[in-house]
Amino acid sequence: MGILNKMFGGKSDKETKLERKSHLNWNPLTSLEQLEVIKKESNSEAVLIFKHSTRCGISSMVIKQFEKLFTEEHENLKVYYLDLLNYRSVSDEVGYTFQLMHQSPQLIVIKNGVSVYDAAHYDITQTNLSRFI
Repeated sequence: MGILNKMFGGKSDKETKLERKSHLNWNPLTSLEQLEVIKKESNSEAVLIFKHSTRCGISSMVIKQFEKLFTEEHENLKVYYLDLLNYRSVSDEVGYTFQLMHQSPQLIVIKNGVSVYDAAHYDITQTNLSRFI
């Protein structure tokens, strides 16, 4: 269909991608000090941490599917992105602080300073984000 769209004035793939508004606002998690901020933020709202390995094929597929879960309803969710290869010490501290075993990819939800939900691998794509609003 791409060729026919180009010939007859249909939208290009680039235009279609630009029209899709992302409802996910990533916050980079790059320092140990941010973990205290996350705990404080979690006293008033759920805070999500997405641990991602840039070298892992499963992680790459899951992060794309995770981004597609976000609708307008979810755009105010606070989501932190942790590149665990570049910030290994932060990743280790997340596990220690929230008493979780390391996995990648991994989604962790913090509420009132503690982990209330975690999922790994393809289970992340089955997460009902609305329950954390």
